[in-house]
Amino acid sequence: MSVLMEFAIFPTDKGESVSPYVARVLEVVQKSGHLHQLTAMGTIVETERFEEATRLLDAAYRALAPDCRRVYLVAKFDVREGPTGRLEAKVRAVEEKVRSA
Repeated sequence: MSVLMEFAIFPTDKGESVSPYVARVLEVVQKSGHLHQLTAMGTIVETERFEEATRLLDAAYRALAPDCRRVYLVAKFDVREGPTGRLEAKVRAVEEKVRSA
């Protein structure tokens, strides 16, 4: 199974710039060992099971909870039977089509 999850999480009570908190969450993602991609609007992660993705969301929240009184979190999922590797393959497929156009 391949689970692609795109999520954004940040405190809403820490002012305009929240990059230190996003960096804290990215450390959690990196330590998880899951393939991931940071974007300007969130982070995309690929896991083998849905439960792994939701555990990662919980860990991301726990990284912020001690000193953040209000946290915004949004996530979307693409769950598909079959092998992992879609995080890179989906992007590569589109880029190949753009080059051949």
